[in-house]
Amino acid sequence: MRKWTSLLLLVVAACTGGYTFTGGDVGDAKTISVSNFPNYAELFQPNLSLTLTEAIRDIFVQQTRLELTSRDGDLQLEGEITDYRVEPVNAQANATVAQNRLTIKVKVRFTNTLDDTKDYDKQFSRYRDYDASQNLSDVEEALIEEINQELAENILNAAIANW
Repeated sequence: MRKWTSLLLLVVAACTGGYTFTGGDVGDAKTISVSNFPNYAELFQPNLSLTLTEAIRDIFVQQTRLELTSRDGDLQLEGEITDYRVEPVNAQANATVAQNRLTIKVKVRFTNTLDDTKDYDKQFSRYRDYDASQNLSDVEEALIEEINQELAENILNAAIANW
């Protein structure tokens, strides 16, 4: 019984502190604001700004105890999509391409109003390869969703786990 009581106290203490399910530390922060991430890439994908911004907001709300606020959060994220590109990869001997690569790059500015030593200004980039025989429009939505999720995870980790 004593073992279970100690375990319960440890869990309660962890939940009431600034720690999250991701192992990160939000400190004394209670709110986060995530500005829209405009798309400044040369190759423009109309829904990318909205879907990326929502992926970032969702991951912070789901994996931390932070409350989302429209602006002036204790933690603040802003940035822009700087590149959206499709390039051939894995060339074959007969001068054809076996796969294409969709890459999305973003620039992110993170401000911790309670601890400016945790602020950052970083670039993040993720990609997905797909078979060259597939039409991009047939796989684009699924690829963007996967890439956005990875970008959101990386942004979260850089903000609260100091990765």
